[in-house]
Amino acid sequence: MNFINHNIKLLAFAALGSGIFLACAQTKSVTTSKSATETSKSGKIVPTNLKWSERMMLSEMHRFPESWMLDFSKSPKWTYPSAIVLDAAEQLYAKTGKKEYYNYISDFGEKLIKEDGTILTYDIEKYNIDLLNSGNVLLYLYEKEKKEKYLKALQTLRLQIDGQPRTKEGSFWHKKIYPYQVWLDGLYMGMPFYTHYTRDFVKGAEATKAYDDIVFQFDSVQKNLLDKKTGLLYHAWDESKEQAWANKETGLSPNFWGRAMGWYGMAMVDVLDYLPQNHPGRARLISYIKSYTDAIIKVQDKESGLWYQVLDKPLANGNYEEATSSAMFVYTIIKSVNNGYLPKSYKAAAKKGYDGIIKNLITVDENGVVNLNKCCAVAGLGGKPYRDGSYEYYVNEEIRSNDAKGTGPFILASLEFEK
Repeated sequence: MNFINHNIKLLAFAALGSGIFLACAQTKSVTTSKSATETSKSGKIVPTNLKWSERMMLSEMHRFPESWMLDFSKSPKWTYPSAIVLDAAEQLYAKTGKKEYYNYISDFGEKLIKEDGTILTYDIEKYNIDLLNSGNVLLYLYEKEKKEKYLKALQTLRLQIDGQPRTKEGSFWHKKIYPYQVWLDGLYMGMPFYTHYTRDFVKGAEATKAYDDIVFQFDSVQKNLLDKKTGLLYHAWDESKEQAWANKETGLSPNFWGRAMGWYGMAMVDVLDYLPQNHPGRARLISYIKSYTDAIIKVQDKESGLWYQVLDKPLANGNYEEATSSAMFVYTIIKSVNNGYLPKSYKAAAKKGYDGIIKNLITVDENGVVNLNKCCAVAGLGGKPYRDGSYEYYVNEEIRSNDAKGTGPFILASLEFEK
């Protein structure tokens, strides 16, 4: 009789708690018993008593239960946005020790790398510099797990660097299909991986040569893409000056796109994590960060603290305060302050931007799930249909919520503020 009553009580509890159970079930693949307890106590999928870094991370894991989905992918695909969120997951795991963060990272490697080291959907012959970025995840996983398949995949990605086409002076082309073109995006996509790999696997004169090459990539960009009047950098440069988007005299694209500048800032602060302290190029990179930050603070909106899709035209028709670039700028500035690359006085601009993101671009659902809104989905140059780099082009690209190119930098910025 007691057994029957006990079962009735269990059924009643299950019925009352079904909403919580169903919510938790959606994220069961990445949830540990600890976070499940927090969920049940608060009645929310994402507890609101956590810091913003964890709240956004758990929200991403709820939206994208498997980490390869982070780029809105329908099937496992080797793309770059996942790696930005997983970089944040690495730091959160180190900070909290919560195993679900590590499992989320590990799952990416398990799904994307075959046992023989083959990378799913990756083709080295395309020489697409974007595809080096997720190598950062494998560097982390190899360090932790020492699986041979990760080492083989890393060696394949490093081979791409050896074969990556370059301009006459030595800057990497963005992709083989974009000949003679250097994009700001490419510095973030390739250089942190190149530097981290060199630190972990290369020694002596070969390492020195690689570090010199990495710093040169930034030197070249400062020389060829910088607008001396504003201190901002153009999205791209065509050495051949043949592209329709390229200025016939300078080869430069016509606008200052927010996220391109965001990529560049993140590239500099992340490369410095791995560039040797005694390398002469460190001082130059830090000087670039200073001039870069001075330039972006000048175009920061004085009221909201945010940045616009096209940085220098805030009042132009159709322009908007854009989330991914704003998060990237905040991350770059606050990390630079924390690491001593910028004076502490610069923290005010970062804090103003961070508060502006939370006030104007973050929304929280009733279940606690956090959203980052007004993210530019994608923007580029050339291709089919042809992207001409005009102001109208940038402001008319798709806008969406919860793009990893924004949520990742937001979590990284949050972690810097939480130190």
